[in-house]
Parts: sequence; structure tokens; C-alpha cells
Amino acid sequence: MMKVTYVFLALGALVAGQKGPVFTDQEKTIVGELKGLRGVPDDKRGEVTKQIALEIRKLAADGVKVSLANGLADLSTEGDFGHDTLQEVAITLAEALREQPSSQPEPYSELAQLIRYEHVDVAFKSAQLTEAMASLEANDRDRQKADFALTDIKGKMWTLKELHDHVVLVNFWATWCPPCRKEMPDLDALYRRFKEQGLVILAISDEEPAKVSAFLASHDVTYPILLDPGRKVNEEFHVDGIPKSFVYDRQGKLVAEAIDMRTRGQFLAMLSKAGLIASNN
Repeated sequence: MMKVTYVFLALGALVAGQKGPVFTDQEKTIVGELKGLRGVPDDKRGEVTKQIALEIRKLAADGVKVSLANGLADLSTEGDFGHDTLQEVAITLAEALREQPSSQPEPYSELAQLIRYEHVDVAFKSAQLTEAMASLEANDRDRQKADFALTDIKGKMWTLKELHDHVVLVNFWATWCPPCRKEMPDLDALYRRFKEQGLVILAISDEEPAKVSAFLASHDVTYPILLDPGRKVNEEFHVDGIPKSFVYDRQGKLVAEAIDMRTRGQFLAMLSKAGLIASNN
């Protein structure tokens, strides 16, 4: 999920010679690997991610270890790198939190999302994790009840609750977000393929209209791009990192959600839960 993590801020302070945590040489190496992870080819990224997870486990128990594990978890869901990869990442974060409980809620929230939405298993319990899991459940209840009326970049109004009898994929994105930009061609291909079967994609940005229009002028996107001035809909959906996607079936039930970038195959699996296509397509 595209959030600014503590580890990257700490790295900047270290490089600049500012006050911040003191990194060991091994920790510095891992920070560099994290910063370069998006440059790893997708077919190799899963194995590289697992290797970094194992490297983090060997570190001494402290706040830096938790931050590195949290940073890796934040990057591990940007695509389809295998469930076994996510499992190793989750184990690493859980072990780091067991060794050194954090005063910050973010690592527990990150682990809770892996458990709830990526279906990993960890032998770790804590009051903070229980609270994070309960918060996700409450957020999902709010998303089920959510409604909005937003205008797209062309001036057309879209209202979520008026789209019953359609399969609706609500996608939160921004022009500055690399994972958002990476998944857009797959979203557009799916929209072109299934719009006649009732698929509606509503992509919501909270940026200025001029910035969104300038981006779209050089990107071939045919699905509606909606504007959310003031971030009211982002807040209604509890969006604290992007991209995020939510799929509603033809009865308006929330049936699938993605906490990060998805591949075309992953989107197809989400849409199949809404009955749009066969799950083996």
C-alpha cells in the first residue's frame, strides 16, 4: 500500500546525517533492498521478497527490525507474488512484534490486513492485533453501507446505490502512485471486455481536476474517473493507502476487496465473486 513508512523516513535522516535511529550495516543493506524492491522483475520479486523476510528475521530485536518488517509487508502486496511469499512476510512481522512490541498502531494494522484480506496464518496474539482486526471488521461494515454521488472528469454524475444490477468495482488511486498506474492497463482491459456484461469501474481520485486531466491526456483510460474533492468518499471508505479496490455484486453486496495493487488475474478472481465471470476464466 502506498504509504510513507517510518523506515524510509529514517533512512533519509540517516543519509542526511540528521538525528534518527542508528542502523547496523546489515540493516542498511536491507533498507536498500526495500527501496529497490519495485525495480525487481515481477517474476523474481516473490523470491526476493521472501529472502528479505528471512534476512530481517536474523536481526536483533528492536524497533528498527519492526519497521523493516512493516516496510516489507507494505510492499509485499503490490501484485501477485504468491501466497507463500505473503506467509513468510507475515511470519516475519509477527515475530518482530512478539520480540519487540510497538507503540505504533501501523505494524499491527499491516499484519491484521494480511490476515484478513490475504488469508495468512500467524501464531501471534496481542491486544493491539485484536484491536486492529476489530477495526478492519468495522471498516468493512461501513463500506457495505457506503454510498456516494461524485462527478467524473467529463462532468457525469455517478451514484453508487443507483448501480444495482451492475457489478461495480470502486478503485481509489492517484496520479503520483506507481502501483496505481501499474494496474490501470489491466483495469481498462477488463472494463473494455466486460462492460457489456454490466461491469462498471469507478476510479476515484482526490487530486485537483487539472492534474487528473493532464495525466489522462497521455494515458488511455476508458472507464470513468471520478473526483473526490475534500476526500469525503476516501474517508467514508477508510482509505489510508492506495490503490484500494472494492467489488460490489448486482445486489449491492460487497463481495471482494483489494488492499493494494492487483494483477489482471487477481481482478478476475475478485469479479468472479460477484458472479460476473466463471472463477476458472
